[in-house]
Amino acid sequence: MRARLIVFPIKGRNWCFSRSVDPSACEAHSSNIPSTFVELWSRISKPAKDKLSWYNLELLIDFAANQMSNQWCNLERAPPGSFKSKIHGLGLWMLSGVKPSEIFLKSITKEVNKVEIIYPSSLNGLLVRRRVQHIAFRGTIIHKKYLYGSASLLPLTTVFMVLPFPNIPFFWILFRTYSHWRALQGSEKLLQLTTNFPNNQNSNENTIHTNRSTEVDSGKYHNHQDPMCVLLPSDELQKLLHHADASNGVSESSMDAICQRYSLNKMDVNKYRHSF
Repeated sequence: MRARLIVFPIKGRNWCFSRSVDPSACEAHSSNIPSTFVELWSRISKPAKDKLSWYNLELLIDFAANQMSNQWCNLERAPPGSFKSKIHGLGLWMLSGVKPSEIFLKSITKEVNKVEIIYPSSLNGLLVRRRVQHIAFRGTIIHKKYLYGSASLLPLTTVFMVLPFPNIPFFWILFRTYSHWRALQGSEKLLQLTTNFPNNQNSNENTIHTNRSTEVDSGKYHNHQDPMCVLLPSDELQKLLHHADASNGVSESSMDAICQRYSLNKMDVNKYRHSF
């Protein structure tokens, strides 16, 4: 599966990293997830010699995440002023604190085997690729730490099960655990796709920087592109950014045009204005 990544400066030193929404890819991914417990059990219990040990675990996690997503949709459709509607509002407030880089990394699923990085033509392709690698490398460290932290809090939240209302802390920590796990997977996948040397995803940032510098000095970077990662400078994106300035960043009109042209989620993109 191919993923289109849109990268551009949004305000000052803050850059936006977002994946273009592909409805067909989302539908294909959802079709691989069991929709009922019966279907889940039939796929887990079905013997297969080539089935890896972690396959059933990932299938179970995806099924649970899909069920949680369906429940969230039910809360979204609840009548205004109802208890379910208030829970949905609380959830939106909590989700507003999730960093945009996490949302971006979660969008890089295990099915992705090629990325196309679209960026303004005024930027240096090497710099863009380094920034993408940096956010991926940083994600492997941050989300691994938060994954362990969130998972360790799950047993503590079970004490709220005795209360007569929904155990919101438990489901929130469960969601955060799943979210960090997906972001960690996306980080590792993106780092693998954007690095020429397959073993570099396990190395440190200095090694990655050294490898990039050596490649540029030898002149190989401009004459060769890894087929798993294609850099695409865009004059169109450059024109859409012509209203940007150092203090206020990209204007609202330009933001709307970029999000519409490249099928981006404006709410997620706008978070990068205030990210650090």
